[in-house]
Amino acid sequence: MSAQTNGIPPFIVFPAIDLKGGQVVRLAEGDMERATVYGDDPAAQALIWADQGSDFLHVVDLDGSFAGRAVNGAAIASIVHAFPGHVQLGGGIRDPQAVKGWFDTGVSRVVIGTAALKNPQFVKDMAKDYPGGIVVAVDARDGFVATDGWAEKSDMPVVDLARRFEDAGVASLLFTDVGRDGLLKGVNIEATVDLARAVSIPVIASGGVAGIADIRILSLHARDGIEGVVTGRALYDGRLDLKAAIAVANAG
Repeated sequence: MSAQTNGIPPFIVFPAIDLKGGQVVRLAEGDMERATVYGDDPAAQALIWADQGSDFLHVVDLDGSFAGRAVNGAAIASIVHAFPGHVQLGGGIRDPQAVKGWFDTGVSRVVIGTAALKNPQFVKDMAKDYPGGIVVAVDARDGFVATDGWAEKSDMPVVDLARRFEDAGVASLLFTDVGRDGLLKGVNIEATVDLARAVSIPVIASGGVAGIADIRILSLHARDGIEGVVTGRALYDGRLDLKAAIAVANAG
């Protein structure tokens, strides 16, 4: 699922489906106590995004992020089976069995977050076993890596974590500014571009998309190594039209 694959655009818009208790939700700044529920049928939501032209989804098991294991497995499987395109999945994936299980279920990419900081060799092993299938989540709070569902802040700068995987064969880095996520403040363009320029791994932006302007600006930085953007609340609140966002991305 890389931008170099035939038929795949150089800049990808990933609608987000975040799962909590089997429901589609969005959090503010990663706070589980500040969840807004947008629906109770994740597969139906996946089909809505497909009908609006999306070939890609970004799915997160929020409960799994805190538990360190799959919690919303049935909901995720329903999305994978219903959605005709590529599903990128994250949330609590911290061992080889979980990675294999999700690829067997049909996901296209697995996102590894907390384990990337605590056990980088695990990520490197998985990237070798599943070429093009592993994404490293680089979650930032004040410039440092956030872990364990964003509940903890480490003492490692985000660029240092990213550079650990420079030659590991990971498909992409998913960069999220936790302080902006779900707040519609706009993406941290500067930090995202700086990270993309600092490493050779493609970067997916996330956190804070407020509208079409964010999509337009980020797509213009595809040449700097920004592969795409994950957007959630802006879509669910009607501030961003997915068809328009995809059109801008394809025109970039």
